[in-house]
Amino acid sequence: MLIKTIFAGFGGQGVLLMGYAFAYAAMKEEKHVTYLPSYGAEMRGGTANCIVAISDEEIASPVASSPDIAVVLNKPSLIRFQNQVQSGGVLFINSDLVDTLPVRGDIRIYQIPANRISEELGSDRSANMVMLGAFINKSRLISLESAKEACLEIFKTKPSVIEVNKKALEAGYQYLDNEKGDK
Repeated sequence: MLIKTIFAGFGGQGVLLMGYAFAYAAMKEEKHVTYLPSYGAEMRGGTANCIVAISDEEIASPVASSPDIAVVLNKPSLIRFQNQVQSGGVLFINSDLVDTLPVRGDIRIYQIPANRISEELGSDRSANMVMLGAFINKSRLISLESAKEACLEIFKTKPSVIEVNKKALEAGYQYLDNEKGDK
């Protein structure tokens, strides 16, 4: 098994953190992992993305010109990556910031109102963790518990954000069970 995922959005949305948390949790589950971040010079407000590859064997290259999965938090990221997802792949879309869907019948699409869900949790900055929770639910590449443990480690110097991020993971995970998010 080798699965490559692109996480993409604006700088400041926590895109790189989302990918890092996924990679960290996968490592905790003793999978082989690569994490390749990329961001524009503008930083906050510019484009940001990262590629995370996980496998049960060594990974030859972290690059993903045609990823299995894409998790996009904004419309420019959808425009950039929608046609790169492999046929049979999966696309997770933050439906609060993306008002169009790709016209492809060969991929599965999940729409998650990540901003709305994070605001309902009292933290408008946790939309990235909502998306990660939904991604974990449908991909089954790691467990939700591993992601929560990764949050404990990653945010150990910021204990005030640990609980909200764990709740955001759970809310995203549960959203696709409770709603019709797939198209």
